[in-house]
Amino acid sequence: MSSALTDLFPYPIVQAPMAGGVSVPQLAAAVCEAGGLGFLAAGYKTADGMYQEIKQLRGLTNRPFGVNLFVPQPETPGAGPGSTGAAGAAPFNASAVGVYAHQLAGEAAWYETELGDPECGRDDGYDAKLAVLLDDPVPVVSFHFGVPSREVVDSLHRVGTFALAAATTAEEARAVERSGADAVIAQGVEAGGHQGTHRDHPETGGTAGTGLLSLVAQVREAVSLPIVAAGGIMRGGQIAAVLAAGASAAQLGTAFLATPESGAHALHKQALTNPLFVRTELTRAFSGRPARGLVNRFLREHGPYAPAAYPEVHHLTAPLRKAAAKAGDAQGMALWAGQGHRMARELPAGQLVEVLAAELAAAGTALSAFATGGTGR
Repeated sequence: MSSALTDLFPYPIVQAPMAGGVSVPQLAAAVCEAGGLGFLAAGYKTADGMYQEIKQLRGLTNRPFGVNLFVPQPETPGAGPGSTGAAGAAPFNASAVGVYAHQLAGEAAWYETELGDPECGRDDGYDAKLAVLLDDPVPVVSFHFGVPSREVVDSLHRVGTFALAAATTAEEARAVERSGADAVIAQGVEAGGHQGTHRDHPETGGTAGTGLLSLVAQVREAVSLPIVAAGGIMRGGQIAAVLAAGASAAQLGTAFLATPESGAHALHKQALTNPLFVRTELTRAFSGRPARGLVNRFLREHGPYAPAAYPEVHHLTAPLRKAAAKAGDAQGMALWAGQGHRMARELPAGQLVEVLAAELAAAGTALSAFATGGTGR
């Protein structure tokens, strides 16, 4: 990674931005203060809501931090983010969303709530959030669900902000490089939450993907950008593995979700290590886009029928998820988690950074001993 960007955080540990109220200022601040790079998640917030969290974070730490944005979604199937359909055209998936809404009617009755309005917005306030970040710059901005335009990246550079973007394939990493971004976040299929695919192809079923170590190797050969590796990382030894594979830093989400500073619902935190939840799956059930979560009743019953329709399905199911959480019913919540969720540790975020750094150092010592003919023990 470029020395200027690396200098922002002493340890090669990045706290993933987790939307939906998980990546709160207290979590990001604790990670930053411990020597990692903390992130706020602007997704699903208003521009003012994002700005207020930035102000709060600045009151908790003087260290550099990042903010993550969702790239606006296209209205035509297979189109890249930022593209649009015919002028005035309705979203292509309107009928499929209507069918899914009919299927979810029983859920709404069970939780005694209404379904959400699927047509309440597609761009997540992208332009307004960018305006805030250009007027009051932050050290790092990352992008999910696509690549920002070259003009956006150049404007961030002019105000002194580093730009990163997620990629799930070598082809997507090349698109990130063409945008002028400073680094690529290589997101393996093991990652919890939404896959950062630039295009959500309905015909794939949302279950395709590449494992992190293979992806890092492919991206390393495809682009010259520094790589931040993300997906299923829970231990310092795994950080050492991705660094050895060619990454410059590791991004961890599920590992920080269980910390006391995390804004995740208590049921979500408990579910990570609850024997009732034995595995994860990629699903469109809650949002209409492939996302990895713990397999619960809602995912099992509705995942096979959910259309590729983001963010319409996200808006549609929002009241259901909120009502399930209020009722204390983890079987109706979106329990986003990576494949390593059973390895979650209930440590304060700052302490977790320190433990990960110590594990990384130990793994480095072992590798050095092996390289010189020792046993590493």
